[in-house]
Amino acid sequence: MSEIVMPRLTDSMEEGVILSWLKADGDEIAVGDELVEIETDKASMVYESDLAGTLEILVPEGETRPIGEPIARIGEASPADAGEAVADGDPVGRTSPGVPSGTPTAPAQAPVQDHDHAEHIKVSPLARRIAKEKGVDLSGLTGSGPGGRIIKVDVEAASGSDPATAAEPASPAQSAAASPPADSAKGPPETVELNRTQSLIARRMSESKATIPHFYLRTVVDMDRAVEVRAAFKEEATEGETVPSLNDFVVKAAAIALRRHPIANAAFRDGHFELYPKVNVGIAVATEGSLIVPVIKDADHLSLAEISEETRRLAGRVRSAEITPPELAGGTFTVSNLGMFGVTGFDAVINPGQAGILSVGEVAEKPVVTDGKIGSAHLMEITLACDHRILYGADGAEFLASVKANLEEPGLLA
Repeated sequence: MSEIVMPRLTDSMEEGVILSWLKADGDEIAVGDELVEIETDKASMVYESDLAGTLEILVPEGETRPIGEPIARIGEASPADAGEAVADGDPVGRTSPGVPSGTPTAPAQAPVQDHDHAEHIKVSPLARRIAKEKGVDLSGLTGSGPGGRIIKVDVEAASGSDPATAAEPASPAQSAAASPPADSAKGPPETVELNRTQSLIARRMSESKATIPHFYLRTVVDMDRAVEVRAAFKEEATEGETVPSLNDFVVKAAAIALRRHPIANAAFRDGHFELYPKVNVGIAVATEGSLIVPVIKDADHLSLAEISEETRRLAGRVRSAEITPPELAGGTFTVSNLGMFGVTGFDAVINPGQAGILSVGEVAEKPVVTDGKIGSAHLMEITLACDHRILYGADGAEFLASVKANLEEPGLLA
């Protein structure tokens, strides 16, 4: 039998957690079948089999394994294995008689998995995890997510009407009794375990602040021209045509500046600089309880309209949990925008393996003084976080000035 090892699904992945097996132990697998859902440091991915044969699961759901460690086997089982399984009187029905007797399959769970996946239930990884914890049968739910996908709220609604879960509120009282007196003024805490993605984000961001010497540069951009150009795009757009957002303007402006200042499109690694020939801009996308950064490849060669379309495509795939490893890999710089929340400015944390990250605040009309006269303008604050090991003060300032100039002359971006 051939081993299936924990795959490297992203460039920064070191280990993965088995979220769910999409095939049951003993199933016959064909090349290209969706086999297992794996949570990485960036997202949850579905791994497709490149082998055909009978599946033997080695690692149960919820377990973590490093890259390269076996998680399953696929192949033809020997006659001796089949005879041994019969001799042992194994009560679990299997689709193939050749499954080894030592396979770690729970008898009560295998039929449920078979039913779920035979029906091709579309469910987000978070919803699947909550359903498993609360004992909710996914086959009886109707999804309210994109394309009928079952999402968190669907599972929570179903579990709220389940009498078996109604008796659980006794646990906070137990937590309160176990809490030390010093914490009593805060009330009994609710402990929330981090999922795999949250744990890895916490570790990577802590490592970034501990190992990367951050410093920050800020400037204010006059966005009047950009606002006018976008309004013209919107007026001329046909029905269903994508209109670039102001953040798309920022991504394009940053991409052009990165091409002009290659030291910003680089990273400090193992005592040397790595300058990258491709300009791949990551865009931070918030999801439920997490943050994913898909990558717009060759952003400096894309038009504003193409950047807009690609941004919406990637963000949609992140939010529907359909993003793939290639769409998350290869970022050379990142743009993070919180302006839609009314944030005027903020200091972002650099993603390891990059020289900087650009944080973007809201666009707001504010009073300005021009030639001694008071007027108004649409202003936006942008902040560049720099890795001081590679992006020095003057380098960062020149790059930021280029981004500002590109945004204030948006005719150059189209």
